[in-house]
Amino acid sequence: MSNIVLATINARYIHSAFGLRYIYANMGELQVCSELLEFGIQQRPVDIAEQLLQRRPDIVGLGVYIWNVSEIAAVVGILKQVAPQIVIVLGGPEVSHSPDLPNVAELADYIITGWGEISFPALCRQILRSQAPESRIIQGKTVPLAELASPYPYYSDNDIRQRIIYVEASRGCPFKCEFCLSSLDITAKPFELQKFLMDMEELYQRGARHFKFIDRTFNLKVDTSVAILEFFLGKMTDELYLHFEVIPDNLPERLKQVISQFPPGSLQFEVGIQTFDPAIQQLISRRQDNAKTTENLTWLRQHSHAHIHADLIAGLPGDTLEGFGLSFDRLIASNPQEIQVGILKRLRGAPISRHNDGYGLRYDPNPPYTILSTRDMSFLELQRINRFARYWDLIGNSGRFNFTLPVI
Repeated sequence: MSNIVLATINARYIHSAFGLRYIYANMGELQVCSELLEFGIQQRPVDIAEQLLQRRPDIVGLGVYIWNVSEIAAVVGILKQVAPQIVIVLGGPEVSHSPDLPNVAELADYIITGWGEISFPALCRQILRSQAPESRIIQGKTVPLAELASPYPYYSDNDIRQRIIYVEASRGCPFKCEFCLSSLDITAKPFELQKFLMDMEELYQRGARHFKFIDRTFNLKVDTSVAILEFFLGKMTDELYLHFEVIPDNLPERLKQVISQFPPGSLQFEVGIQTFDPAIQQLISRRQDNAKTTENLTWLRQHSHAHIHADLIAGLPGDTLEGFGLSFDRLIASNPQEIQVGILKRLRGAPISRHNDGYGLRYDPNPPYTILSTRDMSFLELQRINRFARYWDLIGNSGRFNFTLPVI
């Protein structure tokens, strides 16, 4: 029996590899000879390689992301030295945008770009039948979401006790914000609601209490959002905790009514503001009603117990140090519990690259490819914002300086 190992390196132990569980769920007849392994970024590449080789694999599939590409490259380098007969297949966002590929791609036998739930099992079948394709780069195929096997049974009891449980009620995004890879999607597609709620019921019955929705636009379709929130509201316990990424300017009354019923400590909203500058929003194809966004943030703080984690991005094309400060001041006036000051990163395939020359976007060549300077923000200014982001996280986001922070 041939052995297939699906593996990745997570940024933290508490994280779980949702994408690999989708692939494992859809391995079909090959699932009996497949194994899913997760490692942590703190583990040595040589130790990871040792654990992989202990499984005596014929095929190793590795998920490659911006946070683990260097470590994955080190692991693959070791495997190719000591066990070159193993077929290495890479997938994930960091290798999905040929010809813009990291160096580790040169060591791989195959690369699957895009979705891998159907294409990775198909490639494995071809390899095991000695009918391997000639092309090293394979475009991942998609199927209707209803045809995918559910990944949720493959969260172990240990995962449920110790890790974040990632779930998705929809896939894709209808918006075209150029800094984000989701801008490449055609639209957002929902999973069948009742089947999804049945999966959530099973996870809940197994003891899951921390659900992190990875939907890019959870509140896009209000009927679905309300149904999901009411489902969990009916199961409310002191331990239940839900995380959603929401569109900041879409909060109709029906949604407000159900949000207001959640008790403290049970609901977190990740709200992508990114910038309040209308000129930059237009430049990067971001649609956002700034007045409505501010109104909704204020309502959430005054009339709900939801914890608001709001994101801003420094280094966008056209942004200045003063302009970023104005966006920060406007956001802090809405009083979210957390403001994550993010620094623009070069995501392979993201359309924002079209502004590289015109706006002088210069990125660190090493992962995670952080912006170093732009036409309008110098390296020293962006370094100041980097330090500010770190100190704001320690002081502003900690929740421990409620009296000191206004004085500062």
